[in-house]
Amino acid sequence: MEAFTTLTSTAVPMDLPNIDTDRIIPARFLRKPREAGYQQFFFHDVRFNPDGSENGDFVLNQPPFRQAKILVTADNFGCGSSREGAVWALMHHGIRCVIGPSFGDIFMENCFKNGVLAIVVSAETAAGLRGQLHDHPGAHMSVDLERQTVTAPDGAAHRFDVHPFRKQALLKGQDEIALTMEYAQAIEAHEARRAAEMPWLLSGDGPAA
Repeated sequence: MEAFTTLTSTAVPMDLPNIDTDRIIPARFLRKPREAGYQQFFFHDVRFNPDGSENGDFVLNQPPFRQAKILVTADNFGCGSSREGAVWALMHHGIRCVIGPSFGDIFMENCFKNGVLAIVVSAETAAGLRGQLHDHPGAHMSVDLERQTVTAPDGAAHRFDVHPFRKQALLKGQDEIALTMEYAQAIEAHEARRAAEMPWLLSGDGPAA
């Protein structure tokens, strides 16, 4: 997992609330292997017209926002069915940070498991950030995970909360498997000790009566 420390990038506003995971990635693409390049499926049915051409009205297709790595949303982004592919699509498109008033619980968990920082701010703060991005297309925002601050296009700094475990995992670029492997020697020592002290657990035979 790629570490997240600081990020300065253009940011893209999405004003529609309750954007569900089926809109983020339509279900028919979920059979594709992750290596297929999920960026092409990100918001597929609103990014592209039926003939495959780009929908110029969709915000991600507009020149000021094409390279954005920060997404500022409205309420309940990523709600609906649980699908990790929604985060894969978002991440493969280049988005590393999502900021909004609330997120679908599983979507938010999947963000952290894949190296995407999901930041919860007040509805008022999110609306203000989106307003600045609409007024100044292509404006930059900065996110500092260590300091837990978001700097708006106007220079104002907004503090956010993040669970300490999630914070450290992102700063280290470490998922649960990598965390477990840090204790590999202790696990092996425990298994060896258990095999010596309780060999019947391995043989399937119970202890002698």
